Amino acid sequence: MSVIALVPAAGQGVRLGGGCPKAFVELAGRTLLERSVTGLLASGVVDTVVVMVPADLLAEARRVVPGALVVAGGAERTDSVRRGLAAAGCAADDLVLVHDAARPLTPVTVVARVVDALRAGAPAVVPALPVTDTVKQVDGDVVTGTVDRAQLRAVQTPQGFVARVLLNAYTAADGIATDDAGLVERAGGTVTVVPGDPRALKITTPFDLAVAEALCREV
Repeated sequence: MSVIALVPAAGQGVRLGGGCPKAFVELAGRTLLERSVTGLLASGVVDTVVVMVPADLLAEARRVVPGALVVAGGAERTDSVRRGLAAAGCAADDLVLVHDAARPLTPVTVVARVVDALRAGAPAVVPALPVTDTVKQVDGDVVTGTVDRAQLRAVQTPQGFVARVLLNAYTAADGIATDDAGLVERAGGTVTVVPGDPRALKITTPFDLAVAEALCREV
């Protein structure tokens, strides 16, 4: 049973700026992609990393992450994951992690926690944090209700799956999902939650990048 990590990194990162695809933006001297792949391998629980990048950046990605298998991604995140799954050639009982390149500071303990839950029998696992803000339902600019935040979690990555569960979810997929666990849910699968970590923040905007840079200075 192998553990294969897929890293979709074909997004353009328009909200972040930087003049290049988001995964190739630098954080304290190293690209987000390099930091994310290095973290996965440093966890000690990942056997293979497959990275999906824009086709014109294959050579650059191979230079940045020589320890990973690099393939061309697709137009949408789900397209990239499909290509990563095909390149990985997963066996049905392998374990597959899908990790955002935009979460470069994810602690290795989170990666290990997800894999441990899979090995313990969970078919699908997501790391998540409790929601601390009050969340309102709205209609236009009018509040229509307040959501019980005790029942909410902010989901992070890596999300983990038994390979056959993720492959079946992609076979049954009828549209684009914002995360792979959502496809498993649509297919009727059970998704288990394990504790995430605040350091696994997703870098989407210049503010997020500034926060991550501050965290790097603290290490």
